[in-house]
Amino acid sequence: MEKDSKEILELFARYIIIILAGLGNLYIFYKILTPLTIKVLAILFSLFSNPVVFENFISLENILIEIVPACVAGSAFYLLFILVFSTAKINPKKRLKILGVSFLTLFILNILRIILLVLISNEPYFPTVHWVFWHLISTIFVVGIWIKLIYTYDLKGIPIYSDLKHLISLISPIKR
Repeated sequence: MEKDSKEILELFARYIIIILAGLGNLYIFYKILTPLTIKVLAILFSLFSNPVVFENFISLENILIEIVPACVAGSAFYLLFILVFSTAKINPKKRLKILGVSFLTLFILNILRIILLVLISNEPYFPTVHWVFWHLISTIFVVGIWIKLIYTYDLKGIPIYSDLKHLISLISPIKR
């Protein structure tokens, strides 16, 4: 019974963390990721031009880039957060490592996505490419990262489902 109590406490703690992380319209994600995205982009653009940063704008020679919440992809980071925290049977140290690797990977891909969009921003096909990146490619990034994590870290649990299955097994009169 002691083991079951500890597992239930750990399970509920993970879901409380998920809920807390999402409060305030993903405030914590945007509070950290927006300035980080702007700074990294400014550094990268400074290799080829002289960017000027003001609040969430980056001004290059002939283009003004506004980094809005959709550019930062906070909801994509939150989805990865949910996937990592709602997967059962991962020890805390490994969970944090997986979270760090997934966030770093998504951050790099997102920076590359923004740079590509900036490079084609004056092209007539920009709106179409931007729409495809915003609606499809970002989702593919998250799914691809998650699949890679499953294989790299040999994850056996299915997010949410494994936890529900475990909880049901604890209250079921027949132990399996």
